[in-house]
Amino acid sequence: MKPVSEKRQRNLFIGTFIIPTFVFFCIFTIYPVVQALYYSLFDWSGMSEHKTFIGLGNFKDMFKDPIVLRAIGNDYFLVVGKIVGIMIIATFFAVALTRFKFKLAGFFRSIFFIPNVISVVVIGVLWNFIYNPQIGFLNAFLSLFTEEKVDIAWLGFTSHTIWMLLPPAVWAGIGFYMILIIAAIQNIPDSFYEAAELEGAGQWRQFRSITVPLVWEQMKVSIINIMMTTLNGSFVIVWIMTEGGPDNSTQVMGSYLYQMAFRQYHFGFAAAIGVLILGLSLITTVVMQRLLRHETVELS
Repeated sequence: MKPVSEKRQRNLFIGTFIIPTFVFFCIFTIYPVVQALYYSLFDWSGMSEHKTFIGLGNFKDMFKDPIVLRAIGNDYFLVVGKIVGIMIIATFFAVALTRFKFKLAGFFRSIFFIPNVISVVVIGVLWNFIYNPQIGFLNAFLSLFTEEKVDIAWLGFTSHTIWMLLPPAVWAGIGFYMILIIAAIQNIPDSFYEAAELEGAGQWRQFRSITVPLVWEQMKVSIINIMMTTLNGSFVIVWIMTEGGPDNSTQVMGSYLYQMAFRQYHFGFAAAIGVLILGLSLITTVVMQRLLRHETVELS
């Protein structure tokens, strides 16, 4: 029997791991995408077998729909807000818990990570109670500084409610990205900081010239991940807290897709929105990767 060559053994070994993964990828990713593209070409309620082929009709209607345009704007508002909020706070905590060593650092890491082990549904319900105009913590806290009881419906303003969704969205994501940045900072040799101190560099200079360049890859991954999870997953917290209201002012593409598919039974239109989400996610990812290109600076 002819012995199997080393190259063939290597290919068989690699294939053993790649093929099952590729099969699952095709079943749970490629097939749904193709199916969404197919359904987006039909006028279909999703409740019957009858489908009417209308070509690109759903896409034409979609781009004429002002709610879709508002949903796109809200999605990107949350993307920018979450990237800025999460990265600033997570980086601040990561640097504070690694560069300024103190006994309770491990305790605070656990506390900051708690929101990441809580269901997004629970987070939405919790913040609904915080914003509640009658029994909410926020109004009760503000009432301490006024003579009259504060009674503000924080989720009832058409023009400002989307801003109220940022705090829970940012709060829910800080812990994970803080841990990611902490792991990167801990891999930086202490000798770099010691040399910088001997040269007279302060904490801000060390952060700007040592910490940021050496953890930039992890920060870039974090930014891309925040962007993708927001465009594809902001539906849950929006639906739990506002259901897209008031007056569709907080609709995001995911919540509008759900509403069109399972509330108004316009499944073909919803599939077109799903295709739009996929397309915008791919385009935004490519653009972000190009914008975040950064060569690590040489330490002097």
